[in-house]
Amino acid sequence: MKGSLRERQPGNWELIVQLPRDPETGLRKQLSRTHYGTKREAQRALAALVAKVSEGKITSTAKTLGQLLDSWIDHVEGSLSPTTVREYRRLTERLIKPDLGRLRLGRITTKRLDDYYAMLSKERGLSPATIRHAHAVLRGAFGQAVKWGIVPMNPAVSASPPKLRQREINPPAIADVKRMLELADEDDPEYGALLRVLTATGARRGEVCGLRWSDIDRRTRTLSITRSIASVAGGTVVKDTKTHASRRIALDDATVAVLDAQRRRLEERAAACEVEVDPDGYVFTESADGADPLHPDTITGRFTRVRQQAGLDGVRLHDLRHLHATQLLAAGVPVRTVSGRLGHANAATTLNVYAHFLEASDRQAADVIADLLG
Repeated sequence: MKGSLRERQPGNWELIVQLPRDPETGLRKQLSRTHYGTKREAQRALAALVAKVSEGKITSTAKTLGQLLDSWIDHVEGSLSPTTVREYRRLTERLIKPDLGRLRLGRITTKRLDDYYAMLSKERGLSPATIRHAHAVLRGAFGQAVKWGIVPMNPAVSASPPKLRQREINPPAIADVKRMLELADEDDPEYGALLRVLTATGARRGEVCGLRWSDIDRRTRTLSITRSIASVAGGTVVKDTKTHASRRIALDDATVAVLDAQRRRLEERAAACEVEVDPDGYVFTESADGADPLHPDTITGRFTRVRQQAGLDGVRLHDLRHLHATQLLAAGVPVRTVSGRLGHANAATTLNVYAHFLEASDRQAADVIADLLG
């Protein structure tokens, strides 16, 4: 990066630095700054200015952060899940763009991002998780801008969003969950069956919404999870599982019986509506022929009412998945088996999420050895 200086008047110096070409227009611009002082001081100021340009802290692009975010989301939309894209757009439109969207990319530094994260935490009271999600959006957008040649460096790489404290998992007692399942079954057997499958398999809500009858093998008493239903603006879409991998889960006899009863209910409903049941329709559906999946938000909304009836206001739908995992680990089921049932990418994820439950099992193991040794 080249720079030059000239003395306009005694002690008044103009510092000139050539900026890189604008990647969108192809034009090269000059940066001019005024400095007052001696020639040696002006030379030091020029060297510092050249260094800033070389480090990417000053660029020639006129593109704003808002424009970059729009371009980046459009670029990555096809490679991300609809749920992730929806969350990125929400954070962009409601948080980042109103605050920083009008700034030119060259004005956004690591220090500015750190100050922004601190403001979101202290003044607006946003959670570390929300701020880190916003940071992920900014880091992804600037990373793509570097690849596109719009900016020479990613200021979000060295930024310091607040640390995320891992939420301690505290699933409900098994007796409370059984009571809640009974209440759900009494109120609506179809929803009761859905909650039973969620608890018995540890599947995610979108995965249960995506179950088709061809996914159930009664001969081997297994359930295949190959897809998930995601909520998007205006409805739902079918997508891969969270880890983009299918898995097969063994079912107990009682859960198989619950699914058989669910099939009979759908057939009776279709007959009453004088339509034919789709032989490979969705297991849980509100349509008479089973052709349409249940909306994931419908499951969560109904769960709120069921838990209130059971007096379990602090329990979340996702806690049924945690209950499944912790009960298996407490019973001594190998971590790799539990990981496979949950659909984690690897056993290390399971170990990380349920570490404190494994510590309790380790204490039990020590007691067992002590008893054997007398």
